Formats: sequence, C-alpha cells, structure tokens
Amino acid sequence: MTHHKDLQRLTAAGVLISLGIIYGDIGTSPLYVFKAIVGKQNISELLVLGGVSLIFWTLTLQTTIKYVVITLKADNKGEGGIFSLFSLVRRKAKWLIVPAVLGGCALLADGIITPPITISSAIEGLRTYYPTLPTVTIVIVIIAVLFFIQQFGTSLVGKAFGPIMFLWFTMMGVLGVTYIVQEPWIIKALSPHYAVMLLSSIPLSESFIILGAVFLCTTGAEALYSDLGHCGRANIRVSWVYVKLCLVLNYLGQAVWLLQRNGQQLDLNIQNPFYQIMPSWFLIYGISIATIAAIIASQALISGSFTLIAEAVRLNLWPKVKINYPSEQKGQLYVPSVNWLLAAGCIGVVLLFRASDRMEAAYGLSITVAMLMTTILVSKFLRRRKYPTYVIAIFLVVYLSIEGTFLFGNLVKFIHGGWFTLSVGLVLFIVMWSWHTARKIRNRYVKFVEIEDYFGIIKELSDDASVPKYASQLVYLTSANFNSEVESKIIYSILQKQPKRADVYWLVHVDVMDEPYTREYEVDFLVPNKLIRIDFKLGFRVEQQINLLFRKVVEDLVKRGEVDITSKYDSLNKHKIVGDFRFVVIEKVVSRSHYLSFYEKGIMALYQYLKKISLSEERNFGLDLSFVTIEKVPLMLADPETVQIHRIK
Repeated sequence: MTHHKDLQRLTAAGVLISLGIIYGDIGTSPLYVFKAIVGKQNISELLVLGGVSLIFWTLTLQTTIKYVVITLKADNKGEGGIFSLFSLVRRKAKWLIVPAVLGGCALLADGIITPPITISSAIEGLRTYYPTLPTVTIVIVIIAVLFFIQQFGTSLVGKAFGPIMFLWFTMMGVLGVTYIVQEPWIIKALSPHYAVMLLSSIPLSESFIILGAVFLCTTGAEALYSDLGHCGRANIRVSWVYVKLCLVLNYLGQAVWLLQRNGQQLDLNIQNPFYQIMPSWFLIYGISIATIAAIIASQALISGSFTLIAEAVRLNLWPKVKINYPSEQKGQLYVPSVNWLLAAGCIGVVLLFRASDRMEAAYGLSITVAMLMTTILVSKFLRRRKYPTYVIAIFLVVYLSIEGTFLFGNLVKFIHGGWFTLSVGLVLFIVMWSWHTARKIRNRYVKFVEIEDYFGIIKELSDDASVPKYASQLVYLTSANFNSEVESKIIYSILQKQPKRADVYWLVHVDVMDEPYTREYEVDFLVPNKLIRIDFKLGFRVEQQINLLFRKVVEDLVKRGEVDITSKYDSLNKHKIVGDFRFVVIEKVVSRSHYLSFYEKGIMALYQYLKKISLSEERNFGLDLSFVTIEKVPLMLADPETVQIHRIK
C-alpha cells in the first residue's frame, strides 16, 4: 500500500520518469502526422488550418479529457492498462471478457507497427542529405539490435530516457516557436471552426482519409493509462501539460512552413515538414535526437507488450510462456517468445511497406479498436463508482461517436495496409479466445467430490505400514475453489492409481486476484497433521513461483509449531532430518470429443496445439522438476452412464 501512495505523489523525478516512459509513441507523432494529412495533394490554407484544428481538438478530447482526466481515475491499486481495468470490472458482467481480449490484441498488434513507422520516419530525415540512402537496411539493423538487447534488461538505459525525452520535447517546442513568430496569427488555427470548415468543404470519402491521418496524433494515448503503475497519476497529468504544449507548438510551426508553400505539392521522399522547420546546420542533430526518441518510443511499446502478455498468462487468456526477470527493477520483465515474434513482425512490416508514408496506411486501425474497447470498460468502471447514469451516457455517446468516426476514417486505409494490423490482431484474438474458451470447456468436465468423505481413509492410508511410503510430504495442485471439495482425479491418484502413502498430504490452490500485487495465503488444517490445504492469493502481476512460496509457508508453519515435517523413518527421525517433499501434477488429457459441438471441437484442437508449444503446468508454477511427478488422467467428455451396451449369449 505504501508503494501505491508513493506513486501518487507529485515529484520532479516522477515527472521526468513519465516523460521518458509513456510519451514515446504520442511524442514522436509530429514526425509523420502532417505529412500524412497533406499527402500528395496541393497545400491549401484551409487544409493546413483545418489540420491543425483537428490535431489540437483530437489531443484535447481524446488524450486530455478521456485518458488524462477520466481513464486515469480507473487505477487498480495504482496499476493501469486494459487488463488491470478488466480485473476491476469483470465481476460486473461476464461478457466484458470480449472487449478486454479485443483491446489487448489490438494493443499487441499496434506493437508490431509502431517501431517500424517511428524509426523509419526518423531515419528518412537523412534523405535530405543523401537521397539514395538505403533507409530500409538501417531501420532493420536498428530494430534487430533493439530486440536483441531486450534479454539483458533495459533498466540501465531506461534511466537516460527521461532527460532525452525532455530534450526532445523542448527541441520540438523551440523549433515550432521559431516559425510561429514569423506568422503569429497561426494561433487562430486552434479554433474548432477550421476543423468543421475543412470537413464540410470536402467529400465524405476525403474527410475520412484526413481523419485517419489526424488520428495518428493520439495513437500513444493508451500508453498514458498502461504505464500508470510506473509513473503515478499526478506525475502523468503534470508532465502531459508540458508535452501537449510542445506538441501543439511544433504542429503550429509545421503549419506556418506549409502555408509558406501554399499551392505547392510535397515531395514525400525528401520533404517532411517536421525536418523542414529545422535550420540546415541543426538538421543532423535533429535527426539524431529524433532517432533516439523513436527508439525510446519503440522500447516503451515493447516493454508494454511484455507486461500485457504476462498479465494475460496470469488471467488465463494466453498460453503459458517463459517469463524472465532480467533486472531487480519493479515491473521489468522479458518474454522471449513475444520478443522474437514482435521482432519478426516489425522486420516484416519494414520489408513489406519499405517507407513510412506507406506504413501510415497500416497504422491507427488497430489502436482505434483498443480505444473503443477501453471506452466500454471505463463506462463500466464509472457505473461501479456510482456516477450518475446521464454522465456515463454522455461519456459513451461522445467517445463512441469520436472513436467510431476515427474507426471509419481508418477503415478507408484497409486495402492500403490496414489489413495487416487487423490480420495480426485477428490471429492474436483467436489464440486468446481459444485458450480462454478451452479452459472453460475442460472445467465443465472436471468432477469434484466432497473431501470430507475421504478424511478417514486418507488418515488410515497414511498410517498403513503395509503400503510402501511414496513420500513424506505429498503435494497436489488443485483447481477446487472451495476447501470443502477436491477433484475426483486427485482422490483417484491417492487411493487407486498406485496408492500413495505419505506422512502429510498437502493441497495447494492458486487464486489470481483482481489486485495487481497481492501476495497472501490461507492455511486450512482439514485433518490435523495429515491433510492440509494452502490457498495462495496472488495478484495478476505477481510471478507464480509456487515452489518458493510453498517452501516459505511451510517454514512459517514449522516455526509456529503448527506442523511437523520431520521424517517419520526411525533412522532419520532421531537425527531430526526433514522428510522429503514430492509434488504431483495431474495433467487432464482430453480422451474423446464426440460430445462436443463443431465449434468446441475446433477450439479444443487449437488448444491442444497451443498446449504443445506452451510451458507445462509444473514449469509455469516454478516447481523444481526433480521433485515433481506428472500423472496423466483422462478427461472423459462422455458420461459412461449415458452409454448403453447389451450382453449377448
């Protein structure tokens, strides 16, 4: 709780960290937004003024009001992000799993397009000096190195992010001011009047194209909420004031430069308004800082993807994958499988589209979906907080309208590249949905029995010297939510599948809590000194190191004199030697699927494949494999009582 309170304090260091962590994506958008708005059409005063107005009001309505003011209120013990938000509201309605999964997949798909477009936009500035420069090769090398260093942790480099991004935003603001002073009247472009004029003066199809380009200015807004836990609400809100000021100043400066070329057409290969407002002597420095800022933006998104997958694994929305913790820094983790998938995806994007102006067509569509899903979940959060119904209705109408309009604007890009991110998002959704649904199907066929009915026989088995001792301390992982019941397969394993005599039987249950960093446990002595159940209550961001956690709990119980784990063998007991421990993990194997629907058969088939390439249960729970026995038991999908067979003479 102390950590949560500390995060909410406003500090200079917190503001600087916020600048370095969360504004990479939205902070590098001036590299390509105006270039995308103008495109290949002739520059006109209405296009430029309307473009600035649309950018300003998008940043105000979407980023400032929706995310900075409203969504940041939805903190889950100090943590943010779409899965944290889902954990807050999921008990309100089961269907909320759909927007949560859709939003999570859209954010992951965005992680494949953001590094290529930001790094390409930065590197392409070199074409002013060298028009024939092979930028594709340079971008691929930078991306490859960026993903390669993830495995070593980024905490050391991360300390420099804040000062570098402060320099980046200050540079953008100053560059903007140098052009604003030439045409101070450009400030009037902030009026919403020009946005309305522009959209009403052109055909609807062109309006959607421009809106799709304008939306790129707010694509990083989701990161403001996702990184709430790293920075704190107060620090984000204060730092956003400075970031927004610098962004708006830079966009106004680009607008002045464009208006000075009224009636002309941009050569997109070498004329990027962002670089054109730089003095020629400063250009090489500006490109260098832009490249570093683009790499920081990419790093933030990669780290966000790792966190998202780790949360999905804990919430049983993603196959069990290996998660490493390369440094002691809180929240710093590395997911090898996701890292290399993202790396392959990013390099594939660069090779497929080759230039940032082509990537713009693929950019924005998936993040619009993520924002729409966040809107739905936030409305449920507001209802949970007892906000008046009319306030929630206004919030929904306003933001579903804005984001729905942007969605249509981005759908125009579908055939030009939007199909790519939507396809990636769809594949991710199929994986998440299949894993989640298959678990529900399996749980449907898991039978539970009243454990009290077996207290007597378990005690007798433990004391029966005619049965060879299997282990001194025998530990089973159980999925039973209540301590009054247990899976029938566990009882079968103890009593029938090679009867297992032990001094003490342990049942261990892991409950993933809605809070992010909860680490608690409960102990229930079902049969004193014979059958003990431990319930771990772990937050959805806590690593499930059951081996270590179980050992710690047992040590505490021994210190308190609540349990005796000394070996019962006479030769070892007199020397007070601790008895051996053995974990038994029961793997439920789907034996038949004749009684499943076609849809469920498809889900289970995909689940079986995903299970083969994912971590096993014992590895996922961090168990020492030298003390683990895996028992495969059939998960019967057909009830034997429903099967009829007749004997003949």
